[in-house]
Amino acid sequence: MTKRNRKISKVLIANRGEIALRIMRTVQEMSLDVVVVYEQADADAYYVRQANEAVMIGEGPRKDYLDIDRIIWAARKTGADAIHPGYGFLAENPEFSAACEKAGIIFIGPPPQVISDLGNKVVARNIMERAGIPFIPGTADILKGGDGVNEAFSFARVCGYPVMLKASCGGGGRGIRKVKDEADLMVQLPLARSESLSAFNDERIYMEKCIECPRHVEIQILADKHGNIMHLGSRDCSIQRRHQKLLEIAPADLPEAVLEEMYDCAVRAAREAGYINAGTVEFLVDARTNEFWFMEMNTRLQVEHTITEELTGIDIVREQIRIAEGAVLDIPKERIHLHGKAVQVRINAEDPKNNFMPEGGKRVEVYQSPGGPGVRLDGAVYQGYRIPTDYDSLLVKMTIRGYNWEQTLQRLKRSLRGFIIVGPKTTIPFYLAVCDEKDFRAGKFDTGYIDTHPEIFDYPEAEREIAKLGKLIAEIHARKINRHAY
Repeated sequence: MTKRNRKISKVLIANRGEIALRIMRTVQEMSLDVVVVYEQADADAYYVRQANEAVMIGEGPRKDYLDIDRIIWAARKTGADAIHPGYGFLAENPEFSAACEKAGIIFIGPPPQVISDLGNKVVARNIMERAGIPFIPGTADILKGGDGVNEAFSFARVCGYPVMLKASCGGGGRGIRKVKDEADLMVQLPLARSESLSAFNDERIYMEKCIECPRHVEIQILADKHGNIMHLGSRDCSIQRRHQKLLEIAPADLPEAVLEEMYDCAVRAAREAGYINAGTVEFLVDARTNEFWFMEMNTRLQVEHTITEELTGIDIVREQIRIAEGAVLDIPKERIHLHGKAVQVRINAEDPKNNFMPEGGKRVEVYQSPGGPGVRLDGAVYQGYRIPTDYDSLLVKMTIRGYNWEQTLQRLKRSLRGFIIVGPKTTIPFYLAVCDEKDFRAGKFDTGYIDTHPEIFDYPEAEREIAKLGKLIAEIHARKINRHAY
């Protein structure tokens, strides 16, 4: 086979935690060897124990997962002929994709130029304009100094406040600032540059008209090296805190004609960008009129890909690997019927009542997970797990599927009530409160949902009796003080 079209035998996963474990499962199902990398703080992590091989790449924290040279070194050391970047860290770094290509290692993701083009929000907007896709009015990169200030003021006066300042190379909800008036703009401009530089090592920013309280809807696409592009339906990711998603639902509850138009736009966007592999085209949707605008295209696997997999029965990671090998997409269109409803909740070690403050450093004393029909868990947490202080606070993603929204909600509540995590505070009681909120139950939510529904934070703090019992049982087993009791 050619260098561009060859079989993979060993995959290195350039990531950690639950996503490393999730990718690993598919790699092993495909009878491929799997290598993981880890920093010293992750030496006892569950994903490290499950891999065929594990390579420590440094003391960390975080910096070694971002070290391209160390990742390539680990791949060469272990003979890995492909690298899957997961999400976060180096997943959307075009230099990483290029380094893999230069080293003769298959990058399981898009080509470097595509990542570069779509990672720059201004360039991406130009691509969408060529494709005839509606996008939110915005500026090019704002100049530094007085000329840039004048440019920003001029745009804001034309579009009207509020406006959004965004990092040109941003993503993941970071580097975004809402500006309410001219005085606020003067304050936010330098802060936005500083935040962009800190988060993305790039101080370029641009300005965009603010669409207040829209819905955030995304379309999953797959594209192979032979020009075949298809969508896998929609996801509604509107419920967020600090521009970061908390809960996702598939498919989005929009008129079929609107969804079909969005699917068409997503496929055209991928084609215009020369896209290859799995990606997500994200749109903002006016909750009143269903008018929509292109927001960005993520050039990686999404955290919430699970709900699409549950509705379609398609393993997106498997398709990523096949596409990277040069295979032709062979999923019949008739399979893309999203039967039922799926929801994913991100169970984080956070205190929602304290501005979702992470609970880093605490230990999981009891961990008992739910199960049953329509329940999927993706996590790397276990009893005795210590919540890291240097990494993301995500413990486990729980994906629920039902034949309609009502059954999905019933299963979600049942599963949340059956989930016992003792030690850190988690987002579980918060999600239970959301499940009982009437607008959520009616499917009425947008990106302002958290701010406009403060009552969802009024859940009880008291430890449940079942959790106390679970803690006692765990202590008995740990100390073995009840081994002869009957």
